[in-house]
Amino acid sequence: MNTRLNITLPEQTVRLMDRVAGKGQRSSLIDRAVRRYVKEETRANLRKQLTESYHAHAAIDLQLAEEWCPLEEEACSTDPRRRWRTVA
Repeated sequence: MNTRLNITLPEQTVRLMDRVAGKGQRSSLIDRAVRRYVKEETRANLRKQLTESYHAHAAIDLQLAEEWCPLEEEACSTDPRRRWRTVA
């Protein structure tokens, strides 16, 4: 189902649209452009949220790694099946 909109754009933008898509394809061009823009903004927002989360939890993650590393090393040194292998 399509909904008719009445929008106002700068004349230069309309000329650019007509050059790229043609007068009969304006709606299709606007539809694709809006969908692409929303997709990119969604990705950018997700990246920003992930980065903020990584920074917010960095200290806790480091503390957990420091607590578990000695236990893991101890387990590997006492169990010959779990020894770390060095790559030559």
